[in-house]
Amino acid sequence: MVLFALVARLIMLALVAALVAAATRGAGQLWWVALLAVAGLPAVLAPDHRLLGPLGRFAEVVVVGLGAGAVAAQAGALPSGAGAGAILPYLTVPLTAAALRRRTTEAGVLLAVAAAVLAVAGAMVGADGERQIGKLWYLASCAQWLVLAGLGGVTGGALQRGAASRQERPQPYAEATRLLTQLRSVARQLPGATLDPGGIAEHLLDELRTVARADRAAVLSASGGGRLVVVAQSGAERVDWETRLDADSAIADAWASQQPQTSNRSQARSHPPDAEVSALVVPLVAGLRTIGLVAIEADVAAAYPPSVVNRVLAVTAPAALRLEAALLFDEVRSLATNEERQRLAREIHDGVAQELVMVGYGIDNALATLTSPSPDPSSPRPWPEQAKETAEELRVLRGEVTRVITELRLSLFELRSEVDRHGGLAAAIAEYARTVGQSAGLRVHLSLDESTARLPAATEAELLRIAQEAITNARKHAGAANLWVTCAVDPPFAQIEISDDGQGISEQRPDGRYGLAIMQERAERIRGRLEIKSRQPNGTTVAVVTGTSSRRDSL
Repeated sequence: MVLFALVARLIMLALVAALVAAATRGAGQLWWVALLAVAGLPAVLAPDHRLLGPLGRFAEVVVVGLGAGAVAAQAGALPSGAGAGAILPYLTVPLTAAALRRRTTEAGVLLAVAAAVLAVAGAMVGADGERQIGKLWYLASCAQWLVLAGLGGVTGGALQRGAASRQERPQPYAEATRLLTQLRSVARQLPGATLDPGGIAEHLLDELRTVARADRAAVLSASGGGRLVVVAQSGAERVDWETRLDADSAIADAWASQQPQTSNRSQARSHPPDAEVSALVVPLVAGLRTIGLVAIEADVAAAYPPSVVNRVLAVTAPAALRLEAALLFDEVRSLATNEERQRLAREIHDGVAQELVMVGYGIDNALATLTSPSPDPSSPRPWPEQAKETAEELRVLRGEVTRVITELRLSLFELRSEVDRHGGLAAAIAEYARTVGQSAGLRVHLSLDESTARLPAATEAELLRIAQEAITNARKHAGAANLWVTCAVDPPFAQIEISDDGQGISEQRPDGRYGLAIMQERAERIRGRLEIKSRQPNGTTVAVVTGTSSRRDSL
């Protein structure tokens, strides 16, 4: 920056010197240029010093103003007073320099000082015995360069602010780190230290039941694809809520208008159409965004007059921000988990898996060399007993390496498996079961019943991992021949059941116990229920249920 300022000043001094010499037809007034060079030294050597920098720029402005009056009086080659324009171009240098250092006030003061000095210098009697202040050319030159110097200062300030904003903008990862750190601190101060969308939604429903009658209630949030997902619900039975946003319903109207909607028609697809009912749908709005909806219903007419609606709004208004924070945190956690799984899959594939394949090739080469016939068919190579034993050990070792490679490939498939937005949970579980069954020689029996509505993404991900762990345990530890996979999804209800005809849970190897503990933790995370029991006549059944079913299952 210092070098750039020095070069700019030298170029401007050379230009001004040439103009002054041409205007005065001689070198008599060039001493003003030399005085400018001396006056600008502090501003060049210490531009950011709180005293020397402003003092040097102030001296430059004063010298330019006085020099303009003197040169105007001596400029015989130009109209009377026009010679001031020979030295005035240098006025842009100190003003632009101050603006580039974000000294806006200083630039304004320098512009005012320049105007004052030019007025004083023009009012003084020059060498020609006349005052320049009354001459049109002098006034025009001063006004022109004062405006240009002011524009230069404004432009320099704008450029500096733009460059500073780009430099000061945090990098994406630094900003993410800052926000996540704040989120962690805030989360620890929340009631229950939780950011679980299901827990927050259930707490909201509990609060609503204290201010309004609610025989059925649900909290719904967006899931993409023009549908909503049921985050939580309460009532005597499971309700098949209308989740389409293009349907003719109070739910769709509330989402589009961001205003509470009342109706004498149930918002559930399974509810009898002629039954007497009152429905209230309240949007959860944070800022300008609709986060979700709260739907409550009562089996009486006119259950939600304006006074009740106002009480409900008083409860739902602060809950919108809490639910939005929980949903955002849930999404960030899912993205981070998926990214880590993909990273681990890449590392295993590019590292251990490739090395094991090379080991297998090496065993194959050694076995081929050891068992190859003699080059001369008439004299077969005699094989000692030790060589035959070594060949057999190599075959066993090759089989073990093949088994480990197969395990790694299945692990990679498990790490990379995700619930596709269009395929659904049942499709993801079925694909994994078929792949594992084909690899392990298991006969897989599938029973899939999935609604068009979707569970929350985090719930789907956890249910998929539980199913994967149960299928993996059956393949590794049960010694089973058959695998039964049942998947029933009707949000917010879901039931996954994995059964095998193997040796049973009580006789399985202990290294499968860690997987059982992980399944239990995953089920608790989505507020589900996990049961592991023996199957008759033999085998094991692992079942997980989330939500409430209208059927009273034995689980």
